[in-house]
Amino acid sequence: MFLRNEFAALAVLLVAAGGGYLARDFVPSSSAAGTAPPAKVTEAVERVPASKVEMQLSFSPLVKQAAPAVVNVYATRKVVTQNRSPFFNDPFFEQFFGRGGFGAPRERVERSLGSGVIVDHTGVIVTNHHVIDGATEVKVALADRTEFEADVVLDDERTDLAILKVRDLKGDLPHLEFANSDDTEVGDLVLAIGNPFGVGQTVTSGIVSAVARTQVGASDYSYFVQTDAAINPGNSGGALVNMQGKLVGINSSIYTRSGGSNGIGFAIPANMVRLVAEAAISGNKVERAWFGGSLQMVSSDIANGLGLDRPQGVLVTEVFDDSPAKAAGLEIGDLILKVNGKDVDSPDAFGYRFATTPIGSTVNLDISRHGKASTLKIRAEAAPEKPPRDQRYIEGYSPFDGATVLNLSPAVAQELGVDSGLKGVVVSNIRNGTTAERLGLKMGDIIRKVNGQAVRNTRDLETLSKQDFRLWRLEIQRDGQLIKTTIS
Repeated sequence: MFLRNEFAALAVLLVAAGGGYLARDFVPSSSAAGTAPPAKVTEAVERVPASKVEMQLSFSPLVKQAAPAVVNVYATRKVVTQNRSPFFNDPFFEQFFGRGGFGAPRERVERSLGSGVIVDHTGVIVTNHHVIDGATEVKVALADRTEFEADVVLDDERTDLAILKVRDLKGDLPHLEFANSDDTEVGDLVLAIGNPFGVGQTVTSGIVSAVARTQVGASDYSYFVQTDAAINPGNSGGALVNMQGKLVGINSSIYTRSGGSNGIGFAIPANMVRLVAEAAISGNKVERAWFGGSLQMVSSDIANGLGLDRPQGVLVTEVFDDSPAKAAGLEIGDLILKVNGKDVDSPDAFGYRFATTPIGSTVNLDISRHGKASTLKIRAEAAPEKPPRDQRYIEGYSPFDGATVLNLSPAVAQELGVDSGLKGVVVSNIRNGTTAERLGLKMGDIIRKVNGQAVRNTRDLETLSKQDFRLWRLEIQRDGQLIKTTIS
């Protein structure tokens, strides 16, 4: 662990992933290293160095151009804890002292640091959601140590992206242009710029190791640019730039056994970043195209059954009524091979390609149906909110005390990352310290039945929650599985 007296606590979020860890970071603050002013860089030509002189060329001009647009992001959050008596949750003591427990709540301040990238001269900055999650105050420090307070104008947990806007800006700020991440190829040289471990602005170099890495688990849209450029805690939200000085992606996570760089880093592609940033700049919410169906990866067995020489594409397993997929003429059993000419070989890859398509545009799907190739056109539409969400907060002596629930619609399902073909009532939030939290309810749980009665909408659940049941028999759907439990 990296600890110094001059640093605040270093917190590294580790998520188990196949024997290693997917690390996403909150790092102690440290002064940013100053850099030289921007310099104009001649358009680079992509080729292998042809002489010893060319091998001695430096990235310095490129760094001078790109580094001033990378900032440190300081996030401050207040955490409230409560000292609880050993009699907490005892029904006898609850009767006399209430359900709040014993002991006065304590409030402590946590500070963390990550990186960010200026993408517009007016002070629009992209960083990771997990860098500023829960922050009550956000500051950014430029490479020359100038500091600004910043507002969070858009926070999109599903993509692990957040957009900040600098306050009280006078003049323009240096910024990076977006690259077309679809043009990025394996083997391209890239630089990673950020503030690892809070030591100050740092530049590392490497290559693009993969361009369509899925099943990483760092966000709901698992589609990443992988690089071997050293990325460490503190780099989150920093820039991955190409040799033209354009933004290829936002560094988001690493695969590690030690907590440090093992040469496997992941960046959110620039095309997804641009979608979120443009929504923030225009003052709109992030709208992603809704497909309206379910897909399955093609295994070797499925490929043999379809008469394919190898696994390829994604298989349509369900088509929802009144959806763009239905209107386009897709059928169960269709094999989708390409989206707008780009190969797709997993549901995650398809989801990324389709979600980054502008709303209102027409998408070409290359499909195979019964062995015959064809192209279907599907309209990129925003997910509808039908029925209306009718948000309700459940209170009282029921298992759902402390839960916020919504009516399921394609729009709500897309927001929460659940199957958009489902109907009913979904949990959107759980308040800390409530019955719902203690019983293990989670965001995204779909409440099917209470004591044998179907829960069709939020009004039904609110009514059932007010009844004086001695036993609560619940049916809850979570991650595609139906959970039945009884609570007394």
